[in-house]
Amino acid sequence: MSSMHPAPEGATPGFLVWRLSMKWCVAVDRAVAPLGLTHAQYSLVASLYGMGRAGERPSQRRLADHTGLEALYVSKLARALEAAGLLERTRNPRDPRAMQLALTERGTEVARRAIDVVHALLEQLLEPFDGLDGPRTRAFTRDLTTLLGAPLAVPADAAGEHADTHETEQS
Repeated sequence: MSSMHPAPEGATPGFLVWRLSMKWCVAVDRAVAPLGLTHAQYSLVASLYGMGRAGERPSQRRLADHTGLEALYVSKLARALEAAGLLERTRNPRDPRAMQLALTERGTEVARRAIDVVHALLEQLLEPFDGLDGPRTRAFTRDLTTLLGAPLAVPADAAGEHADTHETEQS
């Protein structure tokens, strides 16, 4: 792993969230690469693994909502994972336009191994918070959940003249 690069003094929370996100994505990418997965593919197979254990065969839309990824991107990832033999896409009998996703036997095995690898990585990341089950980790998780639930809208004046110009060009 690369040496520790502490954040610059006076870094904003937004910058720190971005840096932590990048650090995590790179670490997960490296950790799951030997299993033939990328971080984004991992998020799909791990989610499908959990949902499958709960008896769910989610649609691509439901999986997109669950992972926070764009529906189009989920569709692209699902096709790649299907080609690799890790998942199967089937038409939903109740809605022929919707694709249901489920892991194959091989996909389940790869998902299990990847989840173990990423879990170990997470334990490493959270060591300064007294580990995965520590009170600081629980508080941190609550804080992150709160932030994820906070609505974010681009201020109307941020689009400024460009929005007006664009509208005029369209009409």
